[in-house]
Amino acid sequence: MGLVQLQPFILASNSPRRRRLLANLGLIFEVYPSQSESGRHPLEAPQDFAERQARIKGRDIAAQFPETWTLAADTIVVLGHQIMGKPRHQTEAIDMLLALKGRGHQVITAFCLCHQAVGREVCRAVTSEVFFKPVTYDTITAYVATGEPLDKAGAYGIQGRGGALIDRIEGSFDNVVGLPVAEVIAEMITWGILRSD
Repeated sequence: MGLVQLQPFILASNSPRRRRLLANLGLIFEVYPSQSESGRHPLEAPQDFAERQARIKGRDIAAQFPETWTLAADTIVVLGHQIMGKPRHQTEAIDMLLALKGRGHQVITAFCLCHQAVGREVCRAVTSEVFFKPVTYDTITAYVATGEPLDKAGAYGIQGRGGALIDRIEGSFDNVVGLPVAEVIAEMITWGILRSD
């Protein structure tokens, strides 16, 4: 099965991982990252928070390019009821990874496709379960010293060296990387951005 792109779209994200996932499908798009974000509301469920963040980013760029489809996304790591963002420094990265080791957690990526001129918007969230190995403190500090964790939610990159920390995944690997490709493609086909041959 091949994909034929019928309409242009904008990726409202600066994530090289999202760019790579879409480019690997042969899709052509422009990149205009959104800087719009909002804090989590009290008692807001993690999935709702991720969806709202993706919607805010999508609407921000769609307002600037109202005649073009915009794709925005937001990825969060959830351990229990705690949302783990990107670590601010190495010590915080170590603390996050120590909390994750030997345990399972959720990775939620929400995406939003919107087109302002035609009044279309769809937002969805996809959840994957990720289970860490019971890694040692030395393994964690050596990984953090590589610098890889510092720009990633939950302080690890599954597609890089951080993959060695993972025992198993239940759900979409691409979702953990930063974009649930199968679900995004399905919505793009539904809205006539892509066609499958």
